[in-house]
Amino acid sequence: MQDLKLRGVGQEIPFRKDILSPKARPEMHAYANPARFLKLARPLTPVFLFAGLMLILAGSYAGLVLTPKDYLQGDSVRILYIHVPAAWLGMGGWSALAIASIVQLVWRHPLAGVAARAIAVPGALFTALCLITGSIWGRPTWGTWWEWDGRMTSMLVLLFLYFAYIALANASEERTSVSRATAIFGIVGAVNIPIINRSVVWWNSLHQGPSITLKGSTIAPELLWPLGPTLLGFSLLFGAIVLMRMRANLAEAKREARLRRLAAA
Repeated sequence: MQDLKLRGVGQEIPFRKDILSPKARPEMHAYANPARFLKLARPLTPVFLFAGLMLILAGSYAGLVLTPKDYLQGDSVRILYIHVPAAWLGMGGWSALAIASIVQLVWRHPLAGVAARAIAVPGALFTALCLITGSIWGRPTWGTWWEWDGRMTSMLVLLFLYFAYIALANASEERTSVSRATAIFGIVGAVNIPIINRSVVWWNSLHQGPSITLKGSTIAPELLWPLGPTLLGFSLLFGAIVLMRMRANLAEAKREARLRRLAAA
């Protein structure tokens, strides 16, 4: 099957339907074409970005101004409106990266590698933000900036995993995918996610236990409610960053394909 001609940014990106695994469901074929993906990603990017920023601003204002002080931690508890979303997106980012890696290896979806590569940098950013805000929160609460307990150590390991993944992905000049070894690394690294989640249960440490579970929350309702808007807002911002990075990688692939064509002419 000859390469299909795509439109717009995807026009010069080689795309072959026959590279998709026969196991792939028909729905997975729909957005395997970069041009179709970009048609959806272009309008969604500003929507996610604007909605995310508005929710972050609204939630942050509510958390800083409208909520009362904590009876034990005082004003320092307000950092949770950044710390909790950052932790959520650091872990969620690697989970999404691992899923994209599985899709790449099993179904050979052409955009799976692009998505995984795009997720890695914002995932590392939010993981670092989680560690920084956690240290700032820990200083007045625990009397120390850092403690080598299970939760903080496993989050630090996650940051190093992100750095390693980014290095592996950048080792290849291919911008529309990642190597098989990099995808396998993304899947294996997901072992750290349940360790992070259960670390406060498995090991007794300074870090508090789970605050929000399926059974409810230990956070007072008057402090909890602004967390919803900030969590959703940061998630939408994360999504906007991923879409922007995917679009940028596809645009770079188009430029490189054009240069190769001109060099061969």
